[in-house]
Amino acid sequence: MSLKEQLQEDLKEAMRKGDEARKTAIRMALLAIRMAEVEAARPLREDEILRVLQSEVKRRRETLEELERAHRPDRLAAERAELEALLAYLPQPLTREEIEGIAREAIAEIGAASPAHLGEVMKRLMPRIRGRADGREVQEIVRRLLAEAST
Repeated sequence: MSLKEQLQEDLKEAMRKGDEARKTAIRMALLAIRMAEVEAARPLREDEILRVLQSEVKRRRETLEELERAHRPDRLAAERAELEALLAYLPQPLTREEIEGIAREAIAEIGAASPAHLGEVMKRLMPRIRGRADGREVQEIVRRLLAEAST
């Protein structure tokens, strides 16, 4: 079953159970997928659907931060529930240690020895971990490893 089909089935289940947060989150995700399909003028591949879901998760996290800054506890619980519902569809995130191990492999493959090789390492590394780690965190780890290698 494709990810999109899974979302559609889970939406039906959430509607039957009256799970408002899950229903809202899945509807918004399916809408975002449909909009991306219209923009691409074709059905999305699984990896593209995953990217749409990741952007939905990112949007929810940003909204949570804004709600906390605005002192809106009334909306926080609902937003957290929607975020949790979407996180269930994403692959298990990599730990910092796993990212570091994969980054060390990429650095060794390229033979990178200084921070000047950051772009090459990132280009090699990101397809391997896309969707399972935050790009900023990965870049921070690679920078640190390259700085250590150059000393």
